[in-house]
Amino acid sequence: MGRRWRDGRGELVVHGGDGEASVRVPLEIATSYRARTKGLLGRDSLAGAILLSPANSVHTFRMRMPIDVAYLDRRLRVIAVRTMRPGRLGLPRLRARHVLEAEAGAMGEWGVREGTRVEVVGPVE
Repeated sequence: MGRRWRDGRGELVVHGGDGEASVRVPLEIATSYRARTKGLLGRDSLAGAILLSPANSVHTFRMRMPIDVAYLDRRLRVIAVRTMRPGRLGLPRLRARHVLEAEAGAMGEWGVREGTRVEVVGPVE
């Protein structure tokens, strides 16, 4: 999986298991230091999700809303999903290479849970 994305917009494809249909979600891709640092800070909402790459932990200081956080391994398989309230510091996940963030409750609706495989369709270097 030697892909390297660049900052921009794309699409997150959540592959369903056991014959479930795939879900497609609008995605912001943040790969530069500046874009990853800004993330969701100062926003009141998010349409879709944001991918931080590379990343293995996040915080919610100065955030205005609770978020769902999915930690992804190098093969884009979900290692863990957590909901974080504003003002929290998430623990680093050793195997995580990427982090997905969305409004609290969204990942459950999309079927994102531990073991789920996702795909990122978007700007590639």
